[in-house]
Amino acid sequence: MGWMTVLGRVPWSEVMRSAPGLADGAKRLWDSVGRKPAAPDDGTPAADSAQRALDDDAPLAAVLRARLDDADTAIARLHAQMQDSSSLIKALAEQNAQLVGRVELNRRRTVWLAAAVAVLAVALVIAVAMPLLR
Repeated sequence: MGWMTVLGRVPWSEVMRSAPGLADGAKRLWDSVGRKPAAPDDGTPAADSAQRALDDDAPLAAVLRARLDDADTAIARLHAQMQDSSSLIKALAEQNAQLVGRVELNRRRTVWLAAAVAVLAVALVIAVAMPLLR
């Protein structure tokens, strides 16, 4: 299957209609994720702090505190990943909107070019037929 066949099967009108909504959705996602504060990151590795608390025969409160610190660290890491992902989604949505705009511009230009070629073809047929009819 060639590229032209694949591109011909894409419902471009639906893609162009949904592109602004996609870009707006990505912007809303970026805004909502960007406003949320990240959990504090104390830099303690998750398994090490809990294991140290257990090894020292620490009281239950220390073990729970270590696990809570580990959970906070994991949450901060996940929040950073979520922000990176939403930033990527926003960038891709903006690129998609630009691509759809360019495709629409090229489609309009192609229609105009096809009309111009048709007019020139009719003019050529007339120009060739006139001398033959005389």
